[in-house]
Amino acid sequence: MPDAGAAPAPQLSIVVPAYNEVATIRQLIDRLHAVDFGANTEFIVVDDGSTDGTRVVLDDLHAKGRVHQLQLHERNQGKGAALKTGFRAARGEMIAIQDADLEYDPKEIPALLAPIRDGRADVVYGSRFAGAGPHRVLFFWHYVANRFLTLVSNMFTNLNLTDMETCYKAFRREVIAKIDLRERRFGVEPELTAKFAAVPGVRIYEVGISYAGRTYAEGKKITWRDGVTALWCILKYNLWA
Repeated sequence: MPDAGAAPAPQLSIVVPAYNEVATIRQLIDRLHAVDFGANTEFIVVDDGSTDGTRVVLDDLHAKGRVHQLQLHERNQGKGAALKTGFRAARGEMIAIQDADLEYDPKEIPALLAPIRDGRADVVYGSRFAGAGPHRVLFFWHYVANRFLTLVSNMFTNLNLTDMETCYKAFRREVIAKIDLRERRFGVEPELTAKFAAVPGVRIYEVGISYAGRTYAEGKKITWRDGVTALWCILKYNLWA
């Protein structure tokens, strides 16, 4: 029999992987708290071995109850490893991913969750290329690479996504429970897509979002090498894994 005094299990878990984001992490958590998610929500931050003071800020936020779960990696392992830790800790019926920078606006997470809450979807992607909201104009070749990787991924998964590499993904907990993530770095994005597509009967939706991309001077970390890895992961998880 459940403990009558115990806090109810959250309906929504938002997982935030963070690595050296001292300049933005406090503001990001404030923005999350400013959103009415319409559910009992937990914020899970996974500090992936930060060395710039991010962990000090997170310790303070956790002590004040602003971060509900703080998971720590003693050394940097990569975004995929951080997400796997966060998913394992999540207790919500729904899970959403939020990067620790300010490229994605938490106010758009409710729109991401709407098809799941309406019973239409099991997985929802937030597309930077299908949205009518504002988009910062940056990096033509990043745009080309993202569209190319999405096209190749779609060829193997038979999906018609417009933005496979997006951070914003939300899904039912039971769907991610069927997936064993292996990629430790940015290859997790094509791996997730390949494995979502392989779950029998899964319903995948896409909603348009805005995007405020960062420059490398502002802390952007992904490089052309990650694009090559993503292409390899598309082939690996659709053909052999």
